[in-house]
Amino acid sequence: MEVVKDPGSNREQELERMVNQYQSLLLRMCYVYLRDMESAKDATQETFLKAYKAMTSFRGDCSEKTWLIQIAINTCRSMQRTGWFRHVDRRVTPEDLMQTAVAEYEDNLDIMCDIMRLPPKLKEVIMLYYWQDMTVTEIAQSLGITHSSVSNRLKHAREKLHDMLERRFTNGRSQG
Repeated sequence: MEVVKDPGSNREQELERMVNQYQSLLLRMCYVYLRDMESAKDATQETFLKAYKAMTSFRGDCSEKTWLIQIAINTCRSMQRTGWFRHVDRRVTPEDLMQTAVAEYEDNLDIMCDIMRLPPKLKEVIMLYYWQDMTVTEIAQSLGITHSSVSNRLKHAREKLHDMLERRFTNGRSQG
């Protein structure tokens, strides 16, 4: 992977390349975090603005994708802390989710709804691991936590999802 810090590169071209390569990935991720498409678009745009400003300081210690996801996560978290954000109804309906963020999971609507019900710390590791195909090490770098914390959160998230699926199956069988 080419490091953005290359002195011969044109920052505007690098930004354009990053937008073309990562925009849909970051928009999907921001949407799941913020549960509002307009806020997700704002967060995605803010992510690229912050990346553009920080291009010269990107050392290449992690992949460009990991670096951008870390910026996006921090941007979403900052947006969630604002008073304005807390007063807006951000409930995501399954229809909204399917149309905008994860259309490839149409056959797994129940599972997607279960994922959306997970606590934020568990939801984010599931999202990064399965939707963004990140490794545990990349997730740890993006979230600023240890490798073992990521592994533990993935384990707990899988257990919760398993319990939800098992309850649904048991309830469905007893009613059928």
